[in-house]
Amino acid sequence: MIRSTIDFTSFSKLHTDVKTNNCRIIDASWKREDKGYLFEIKADRFLRNMVRSLTGTLLNVGQGKLDFNGFKKIVEAKDRAKAGQSAPAHGLFLVHVDYPGM
Repeated sequence: MIRSTIDFTSFSKLHTDVKTNNCRIIDASWKREDKGYLFEIKADRFLRNMVRSLTGTLLNVGQGKLDFNGFKKIVEAKDRAKAGQSAPAHGLFLVHVDYPGM
């Protein structure tokens, strides 16, 4: 797992009003469930559409359509057109928000 701050422009909705596309993924994992798989991700922040596009791209990795080096190249490209399709929004939900110092 990479534990540094990374520019996630490749997984962000285009033309959003943010100062930076840098995020730090704290934890990300896939878990097998009765009816499929569950993707959980924890970060210091998320960009608009980031989780959906990241999930869609990771599905390509899981299906053998993309390897780790290809995924790394997508991150480095900082180009949304290089990433996979966004996963559908249904089933996506926010579980918890932490605010430092509170």
